[in-house]
Amino acid sequence: MSRPPPKPCSRYYAITVLAGILAAAAIADFLFASSSSPLSASLSLRPSNLIFVPVAHDNKEAADRVPERVLSAADIPAPNWTWEQLPSSVPRLDAAAVQIQNLLYVFAGYGTIDYVHSHVDVFNMTDNTWCERFNMPKDMANSHLGMATDGRYVYIVAGQSGPQCRAAVPRTYLLDTKIKKWERMPPLPAPRYAPATQLWRGRLHVMGGSKENRHTPGTDHWSLAVKDGKALEKEWRKEIPIPRGGPHRSCVVVKDRLYVIGGQEGDFMAKPGSPIFKCSRRHEVVYGDVYMLDGDKEWKKLPPMPKPDSHIEFSWVVVNNSIIIVGGTTEKHPVTKRMILVGEVFRFDLLTLKWTVIGRLPFRCKTTIAGYW
Repeated sequence: MSRPPPKPCSRYYAITVLAGILAAAAIADFLFASSSSPLSASLSLRPSNLIFVPVAHDNKEAADRVPERVLSAADIPAPNWTWEQLPSSVPRLDAAAVQIQNLLYVFAGYGTIDYVHSHVDVFNMTDNTWCERFNMPKDMANSHLGMATDGRYVYIVAGQSGPQCRAAVPRTYLLDTKIKKWERMPPLPAPRYAPATQLWRGRLHVMGGSKENRHTPGTDHWSLAVKDGKALEKEWRKEIPIPRGGPHRSCVVVKDRLYVIGGQEGDFMAKPGSPIFKCSRRHEVVYGDVYMLDGDKEWKKLPPMPKPDSHIEFSWVVVNNSIIIVGGTTEKHPVTKRMILVGEVFRFDLLTLKWTVIGRLPFRCKTTIAGYW
């Protein structure tokens, strides 16, 4: 059966609502433990993360029983929000995304550990439909991308090409979202995996990430002058290094201040000698550190997140002088040592510099993609 063509994208101004697009909810232990299992097989939560408590005492009560969610080892008490389930395009993990007005552009990502996407899906947050799909350049990275937008042009930096745990690449691209045209930009000085990326003061800033082996944290900070979809320089400029390196961080600019939030040190690596670069678990340290640049050319350390949080590079929105972050991953379970996903919604008030936990996702989710309209 052929798939009906997507609806044309339309742009409308409407009342603002929170639209968290839960792109993938895969537990990393499931995803990377087998190189042949589809992603859909890894969507079930482990008993240690989600527990249903029986409260019924007879068959009638059992028929009417409603599962009760119980806090995991890392959960923080939070209000329960009512979420509306929206359509998904394809299963995704470690995808990238930017929002331009009411449109959410979602790039690449894993379909399974052995398959990666090479296209862009566009979600219209006005009518809650996937309205367009187009291909990416063949040699562009497929996951762990750095990405930023100025409202028309999307700057795509480095990442990993291919499935499993292949190495990072230095390639960078530009997408003109109005005419769907791709152009190459100067490559990074070195390959990076999931670097923090943002536009700030007329320059594209790229920080941290993991180095070529996917595990060693990078603290390098480079920038490139850009304007109207053009690189104004041929080489990247070295900037002040970030105090703590690593991938999977939120990177946000608000009122001329650059914030880098959360992340981790270490990640999966390719198994030595594996012809398919099969992923192998390595030691990771997840942290909740927050750093800020405001023009003094010196990083300032701000209050940390309520708990360590990683895999949040596209899990944030800015609302009313606050940065909202949803989902992610935190430190391993203290007993099982397995990765724990994050289900809270965090708010960082930029006026008081205080963190609060304001809500909860329908389920804990890694590499969440968030939009606000």
